[in-house]
Amino acid sequence: MKTKILLTLIFLSLSSGLMAQNAEQLYNQGKALYDAGKFTQAFPIMLKSAEKGNKKAQYRLGRMYDKGEGVHEDNKKAFAWYLKAAAQGHPKAQFQVGRCYKKGKAVAKDPEKAFKYFLSSARQDCAAGQVALAKHYFYAGDMKKAKQWATKGVNNPKKGDEELTELRREAAQGEVAATALLKMIGK
Repeated sequence: MKTKILLTLIFLSLSSGLMAQNAEQLYNQGKALYDAGKFTQAFPIMLKSAEKGNKKAQYRLGRMYDKGEGVHEDNKKAFAWYLKAAAQGHPKAQFQVGRCYKKGKAVAKDPEKAFKYFLSSARQDCAAGQVALAKHYFYAGDMKKAKQWATKGVNNPKKGDEELTELRREAAQGEVAATALLKMIGK
């Protein structure tokens, strides 16, 4: 009896490892197609990986639905996939969920939930989350934290330059927070 239980446990642990590996392999295949601009071909592979619980694939599916890449644009499906990935700690997905709550995109506006997701994202070194958090603090009147997070965001080696470019674009369009943050950080 003990041998049967031990064999069953070994089998279950091996098969769960194979499923996880399979989800990762599927994600890598789908990501290669996605990066090549073959969104329609990437979608079913990403979907299989996401359904197996791969948080990177869940995030990527959210982006595909959000942008209409390989599928019809669908904000509700985008939000649902972002939320699944965010629940697993994916920082970019957490930023996107925060963005949805901030703008009321596919969900009711909820500034408190937006803040919670931006904070989680920012703490995991997501440049977009850091800049979003800086804007939140700016509008809340906490200039010290606004400057701190804006500085982290634009100096982030992972896409900080893109966030700086975006802040400059927003400032050129007259966005108050972007203009003030750029001034605060001397950019």
